[in-house]
Amino acid sequence: MARPETTTMAIDIVDHELPDYTHNTYSVLFFGDSIFTTVTHDAAIASQWISDIEFIHRRRLQHLIVGLDLEWRASFNRYISNPVATLQLSVGRRCLIFQLIYCSSIPSSLVNFLANPNYTFVGVGIKQDLEKLEEDYEFGYNTNAVDLRSLAAEAYDEKKLKNAGVKELARVVMGKEVDKPKGVTMSRWDNQWLTPAQVQYACVDAFVCFEIGRILNASSHPSSSASGTASGRR
Repeated sequence: MARPETTTMAIDIVDHELPDYTHNTYSVLFFGDSIFTTVTHDAAIASQWISDIEFIHRRRLQHLIVGLDLEWRASFNRYISNPVATLQLSVGRRCLIFQLIYCSSIPSSLVNFLANPNYTFVGVGIKQDLEKLEEDYEFGYNTNAVDLRSLAAEAYDEKKLKNAGVKELARVVMGKEVDKPKGVTMSRWDNQWLTPAQVQYACVDAFVCFEIGRILNASSHPSSSASGTASGRR
């Protein structure tokens, strides 16, 4: 597969400032795409997002691709790992940022969504992410997952891509430069109110995973264990 020409980053965010405690919405502008993003800790809002996705894509549910990513507060103690703070899901131009750390209970709709064998969840280091999700919240263990690093390495016949991060894969597969500021990467993802910069970062990661999975036709590949190192997920 030939690599596309690389274009520089063109990303912005619009806060819709909803007068609602349970959730907020944003439009994250990624090059020519506007991604409608819902940020919530409320189980009912997350369930509604899933229902909307399954209705919008009802004709392709047998081959649904979902970008998946997690964020949590970095720990500087090698013996302590902070729990997952947010789960990001992206399908088409819709993204959910679900604040697991503040939800009162995990909705069964979310558990069932991740367990649906017809859906293909794609990400970078996704096996490690799902293992952490299971360890922290006891779901995600039977998800049909495909690691984008292995997929890209096969598509471009480049073994080094098995250790690539989101930034490099976006450049190789999409031809887009994605900025990942360390200040946001290492920020307080366990804050109840995420900053626009955090929302933009989290949304773009999940959306890029979805787009790479779509371009590489991830749903036609069998699920596999993640390859490469866990450190490559960034």
